[in-house]
Amino acid sequence: MTCIYLAESAQTSANELAHTFDLTIACQLPDSSEYLYADSDGISLCRAGEKGRVQVDFVGGAAQYRRTKGGGELIAKAVNHTSKPTIWDGTGGLGRDSFVLASLGLTVQTFEQHPAVACLLHDGLNRALQHPDTAEIARRITLHFGDTATLMPQLAQQIGRPDVVYLDPMYPERQKSAAVKKEMAYFHGLVGTAQDEAALLNTARAIAKKRVVVKRPRLGEFLNGEKPAYQYSGKSTRFDAYVPNSPTQE
Repeated sequence: MTCIYLAESAQTSANELAHTFDLTIACQLPDSSEYLYADSDGISLCRAGEKGRVQVDFVGGAAQYRRTKGGGELIAKAVNHTSKPTIWDGTGGLGRDSFVLASLGLTVQTFEQHPAVACLLHDGLNRALQHPDTAEIARRITLHFGDTATLMPQLAQQIGRPDVVYLDPMYPERQKSAAVKKEMAYFHGLVGTAQDEAALLNTARAIAKKRVVVKRPRLGEFLNGEKPAYQYSGKSTRFDAYVPNSPTQE
C-alpha cells in the first residue's frame, strides 16, 4: 500500500484525501520505494533517497504550453472532436490526455484505479479549479476512482453510454528528456506496467457508442493483439480506432 507523508505545511485536505484514496499516513519519510509527499504546494510523488518530484500540474509547464500555443491536433482528430462527443478516459493516469480533450471543449469522465495516482490527479484538478486560466477546463473533467472495467458499466447505466472511450495503457517511454525519464521511472515504479489489456478493450468496445481510441507508440503492438479498424499516425505516437460492439451511426 502506498504511503503519504504530511509535512507541517500540508493543507488540511491532504489528510482527507489520504482517507478517500485509502493511503497510509507515514509518520516519517520512507527510506525505500516511492511515496506521496504533501506540503503547501500540493501532493507530489517522490522516491526515497532522491530529490526529484512528480506533480500533476495543469497550470504551468507542458500543460500551459499546449493550452496557449496549441497541440493535441492528432488526438482531436482521432476522437472526432468537431462532433462534440462525450469522452470516457479509461486510463486516467496523470490526466494529461483528459486535460487536452477537455481543453478542446469536450466533457470527460476519467477513470483511475491506482489510489496514489488517483490522489495525485485529484490534487492536480483541485489546483486547476482554483486558477482562472484552467478552472473552466478542469470543470469539464470528472474523476472516478476504481477499476475501469467495473465502473464503466455502472456509470453507463446511470448516465448513458459515451460516444468515445479513450485508452492509453502504459508502455515503456522512449523520450530522451531526462525529466521525462525520471517522471516515468517514478510512475512505473509506483504502479508497474502490467494491465489487463483484454478487459480494458472489451469493456471499452461494449460501452462506446461511436468509437474506441487507443494511444500507442507509432511502432508499438496493437492493444491485446487486436487490429484496429483505422489509425491516425504521428511522428512518435499513433491512435488506433476500434469499432464498438454496438455502435450508433456517427
